[in-house]
Amino acid sequence: MLIDATDISLGRLASTVASILRGKNKPTYTPSVDVGDHVIVINAGKLKLTGKKASDKIYYHHSQHPGGLKHEVAGDLLRDNPARLVEYAVKKMLPNKNTLGKQQFMKLHVYAGEEHPHTAQQPQVLDIKNLI
Repeated sequence: MLIDATDISLGRLASTVASILRGKNKPTYTPSVDVGDHVIVINAGKLKLTGKKASDKIYYHHSQHPGGLKHEVAGDLLRDNPARLVEYAVKKMLPNKNTLGKQQFMKLHVYAGEEHPHTAQQPQVLDIKNLI
């Protein structure tokens, strides 16, 4: 599936993408089986952060060394690496305590611009604005 992220809020995009990755849109959905589709997200740099998330939302990670707490503000992440911002949001909506979530996350492909190298697979375009 191909999703254009232009002018879509981050949370709505992430929840829709996570649902497709898990396979919840199919009648054969089973929670313990990976039946989801590959998802290609383009124009990740053009998505929008509502409210004060651009300045107040902070992503933390730790290097496991003393004093190794790092943080990134969502607005800076959207400006510098918008693909990673979408990946963070989607990864938190997938199961993270087992290998199933990792297997489903591997089916996500995010690109900041319009171009993607998956044209040979002929992905179906999903108009997410009509779903919301």
